[in-house]
Amino acid sequence: MIKTLCPRDYNEALHVGHFFRTGTPVVMDLTGLPDGEARQFVDFAAGLVFGRGGDMNRLSPKVFLLMPRGMAAPSPAAGEV
Repeated sequence: MIKTLCPRDYNEALHVGHFFRTGTPVVMDLTGLPDGEARQFVDFAAGLVFGRGGDMNRLSPKVFLLMPRGMAAPSPAAGEV
C-alpha cells in the first residue's frame, strides 16, 4: 500500500511523518501549496528520510515519493526516463 497525501498547509506534515514512520511509502503531492510551503515540506521530508534511512524521489515538480528503509522504489515504465 502507498499512501498519497495532498497537504493543504504545513500543519499536515504530521501525517506525512506518521505514515512514513509506520513503514508506509508516501506520495507527497504538493501541487496545491505555494512554493514557500512546498519547500518547507521538501525540507521536512528530506530530514525524515535521511534520519530514518529511507529514500525520496521526485515524481514531478511538486510530487515526491518517500520510501522507508528497505523498500525499493518502483522502476520507471518502459520508455520513461
